[in-house]
Amino acid sequence: MEPLTAIPPSTAIPTASAAPPGPSTASALSSDFETFLRMLTTQMRNQDPLNPIDSADFAVQLATFSSVEQQVLTNDLLAGLAAQMATLGMGQLAGWIGLEAEVAAPVRFAGAPVSLSATVAQGADAAELIVTNDLGGIVQRMAIAPRSGPVIWDGRDPSGLPLPDGTYRITAHSLARGDTIARHEAHLHARIDEARLDRGEVRLVLETGQGVGAGEVLGLRPSTP
Repeated sequence: MEPLTAIPPSTAIPTASAAPPGPSTASALSSDFETFLRMLTTQMRNQDPLNPIDSADFAVQLATFSSVEQQVLTNDLLAGLAAQMATLGMGQLAGWIGLEAEVAAPVRFAGAPVSLSATVAQGADAAELIVTNDLGGIVQRMAIAPRSGPVIWDGRDPSGLPLPDGTYRITAHSLARGDTIARHEAHLHARIDEARLDRGEVRLVLETGQGVGAGEVLGLRPSTP
């Protein structure tokens, strides 16, 4: 089995949480500005002649609206740039397609055994995988060798029946004389099948069907047949 290649910090993939600006933003601002001018004109026409509004107040109102308008346009520009950066990041991930990734994330189970790697603390004389569902309930305990390394999780309940399809969190518990001395989250190993842009964020789709963020990938290696 070939060693994993750690992902260096310099290859971090930029993501964006904001969606690209909509095409109606400019027209909406234009409409709001015209409405503001009509309100300002009406205010001037109906002011009290004996107590007219100070011209400085009009200037403040206009400056305030202009400031808000510029801020909205700036935010739209930043959102567009962030979306472009995310697209570039997805292009950089093209070389990851087909590789096997080590991912620190809950495991999506769809009936087939799943490849994991478990960390077991030194000094442990026994170890087991503890599997919990979305509600935090323990649905499986699976004894494993008391050493760190690859593990195949079969996804079966205590009666031997397959667990329902879904997402599970799996931790490796290190035991010494029956006591738990350490807990480590098990890492999923799966082939990367696709990279996609989801709401401005680059997501990787694994062979298990689950999507993970590029930042959740701990290492890469050639996919094993």
